[in-house]
Amino acid sequence: MRIFVTGPSGWIGSALIPELIAAGHQVLGLARSQASAASVLDLGGEVLRADLSDLDALRAGAAECDGVVHLAFIHDFTDFEASVRADSAAISALGAALQGSGKPLAIASGTPAVPGRLATERDRSTSNSPAAGREANAQALLAMADRGVRSVVVRLPRSVHGEGDRHGFLPRLIARARDTGVSGYVGDGSSRWPAVHVLDAAHLFRLAVEQAPAGSVLHAVGDEGVPIRDIAEVIGRHLGVPTGAVPATQFGFLGGILAVDQPASSMLTRDLLPWQPFQPGLIEDLGKGHYFA
Repeated sequence: MRIFVTGPSGWIGSALIPELIAAGHQVLGLARSQASAASVLDLGGEVLRADLSDLDALRAGAAECDGVVHLAFIHDFTDFEASVRADSAAISALGAALQGSGKPLAIASGTPAVPGRLATERDRSTSNSPAAGREANAQALLAMADRGVRSVVVRLPRSVHGEGDRHGFLPRLIARARDTGVSGYVGDGSSRWPAVHVLDAAHLFRLAVEQAPAGSVLHAVGDEGVPIRDIAEVIGRHLGVPTGAVPATQFGFLGGILAVDQPASSMLTRDLLPWQPFQPGLIEDLGKGHYFA
């Protein structure tokens, strides 16, 4: 298959391109900058120079390929609603190009938080936050199954970790601990984050375009729920700083995410596809020390 990938030089995209190529696929990557284009070429892919707002380019890239993985998202937390609108337009354009073809369109979304239990692939987000817009985009994508698109939503957990992670939530927590001299958590630290290694996430995206039925929701979850306090304690040990409770407001936008218990399961995904995470879990990965180099 020839796969069109948006966000190919990003954290997950840069792991997905080698995953796809090793499985015998070809990759066409959307690149908005020379640096992004060079990264895609270095990884063995071809390049389509355009940005996410160029809907004609998105339609053209999707039309000339056998499937699409949409990973690009504008992570502007100062205007998240605008980012969600841009994502919606991109998904609509990609879906229009694939309508009636039966070709796969897999997009990234996030695991929901369900009070009192593990979130499963059958759950939908009930949040009223701006981030809930991504759930609406995911539902719009799933509805394309009725229009001949093999639509697949791959939900990612709060931590997609691994060597080379520089912009995710873990580096933000580490940077804050360095700056303040305290590795903090919110409340009693019992809130849990689901997590997955980036290489396991990339593997699931490959299986999604290869095998997942139309209308599938998949959870890229390795660790079902890692207590935030456990994460803070590992960070504290590596930095040589104390661990303690910190007001959520001191974490900025991340405070609300740290305060919510949001474990998630991937059992239905593992029943549907031959996916089993085999990379290190979050605590083991943090313990390796590469996040602190």
